Amino acid sequence: MDLRNIAIIAHVDHGKTTLVDELLKQSGAFRANQAVAERAMDSNDLERERGITILAKATSVEWKGTRINIVDTPGHADFGGEVERILSMVDGVVLLVDAAEGPMPQTKFVTSKALALGLRPIVVLNKVDKPDAEPDRALDECFDLFTALDANEDQLDFPHLYASGRSGWADHTLDGARQDLAALFDLVVNHVPAPRQVSRQDEDFRMLATTLSTDPFVGRILTGRVESGRLKVGATLQALSRMGQKIEQFRVT
Repeated sequence: MDLRNIAIIAHVDHGKTTLVDELLKQSGAFRANQAVAERAMDSNDLERERGITILAKATSVEWKGTRINIVDTPGHADFGGEVERILSMVDGVVLLVDAAEGPMPQTKFVTSKALALGLRPIVVLNKVDKPDAEPDRALDECFDLFTALDANEDQLDFPHLYASGRSGWADHTLDGARQDLAALFDLVVNHVPAPRQVSRQDEDFRMLATTLSTDPFVGRILTGRVESGRLKVGATLQALSRMGQKIEQFRVT
């Protein structure tokens, strides 16, 4: 199955978590009759209380035969370090910008890190249905931002969509059908490159773990990028410190 790894980055309150919830719904990640609470990816108590995303989380959805791994990253300045750690896992970014406010300071910081890694952005101008929305101005500001951050030609030739995450639609034009998020799914599949193949599959399995979470049903979950080897259920792995010292040994389930 084809893969795409993307991170969604945005300033706080620009609608990132709402958009991710809609992507989950429309991809079929939830059953049609299943009640879906808002902020499905904000599982941390502090996140729900403050209405922001602190810890980067990943989820997978399938779209027309392609599995899209979506990483929801922090948009609040206090937790910018979490964004930097997660960008090494992805091959493209969706930059979500409020059409009324344009790119904000935290957006600039995260975008600079993404561009420096050579990631190609997709710009989504969100909340275009708000009375004070100025999508053309916001789009121009995004281009100016990329230029100021020394983006290369490929990065400056970025595709963009107009959207309303709360209403669950994205389109290539402001006067489009405004039906669903199919345009965003298709753009991710067609614009973001597939992850590079692991060239050292015959070597020992190695993965740089970026995040660690706990699920009450499946236990501890490590998220990261595979650097070499293959992994099978039942394999025995060792967790190593940065200095190469053994921390613990466990089996993959």
